[in-house]
Amino acid sequence: MAKQTIMLNCAAGMSTSLLVTKMQQAAESQGIDAKIFACAAGEADAHIEQEQIDCVLLGPQVSYMKDDFAKKLAGKSTAGADIPLGVIDMQAYGLMDGAKVLAQAETLING
Repeated sequence: MAKQTIMLNCAAGMSTSLLVTKMQQAAESQGIDAKIFACAAGEADAHIEQEQIDCVLLGPQVSYMKDDFAKKLAGKSTAGADIPLGVIDMQAYGLMDGAKVLAQAETLING
């Protein structure tokens, strides 16, 4: 099992798929043991309830859902705190910069 689980969300889970691949490549090259996956915003609840997620990143196109996600993630971490949540940097998203988005997730996870 991976030490970290990072969930990316977008409208349909499709546009973040390439970014997941780029983030996994960056994680491997940096020696980070992480499970990174993407899903549609509508599927997020099931993943939040069934998996131990360390960080949630929203695609820029669903940034308007941040408050809704914050409520879903409240008190859901293993320590009883909120699961860290962020919106993927628009430039990094557009460039599919997996290393930069991974660094954003690492900052959220590690405080």
